[in-house]
Amino acid sequence: MKKYIFILTVLFIGTSVFAQEDKKVTHKTIGDLIETTYFYADGSIQQQGTFNKEGKLHGTWTSFDTKGNKIAVGNYENGKKEGKWTFLVNGEIKEVDYVNSKVTKISKVDKAVSL
Repeated sequence: MKKYIFILTVLFIGTSVFAQEDKKVTHKTIGDLIETTYFYADGSIQQQGTFNKEGKLHGTWTSFDTKGNKIAVGNYENGKKEGKWTFLVNGEIKEVDYVNSKVTKISKVDKAVSL
């Protein structure tokens, strides 16, 4: 059951980028990428990452809680989750390996490691 809750949390964080209509958003062009920052209502950063020219998530994305603590860090390649993502879930750090946006492995990480 915990595994399913964790996967739902991961999916929520990954897809919440698209549900930011009421939040302030900034965009900055950096070479071929557009750096985008989403903000909470209080002005603190909620998520930050980049899109490619085709408008697909591309590069490192970082999510923060309302206190500014990192809660997720991962990489997109042309709109698909790739490689190792790190999540803070209920005080535990979890690593999720993705290939073509599919979960291939979930691991609990030693608390000495930070996001």
